Amino acid sequence: MFDVKHIAKLARLGLSAQELAKIQKELSSIFDFFKELEQVDVSDVKPTSHAYFLENIVREDVAKKQLPKTVAQLVKSAPETKNRYVKVKPIL
Repeated sequence: MFDVKHIAKLARLGLSAQELAKIQKELSSIFDFFKELEQVDVSDVKPTSHAYFLENIVREDVAKKQLPKTVAQLVKSAPETKNRYVKVKPIL
């Protein structure tokens, strides 16, 4: 019972005596199941990081020319400008 009280305290849970007893039984059965799992032979099982064998399908990372050559062309292509600058909406 002490372990459950300690865990509940760490998790900042206010549990009644009945709730503590119920959780104690549930945790005990979970730990018993883990003990059963420890006895399973997994020596032939390869370690995996994911249950599904997925592969990323992405396009090649190819550098392309995106911006105009000069600042003047960039400013000219902007939707709004002020003097020689691209005008954007304030974010604050």
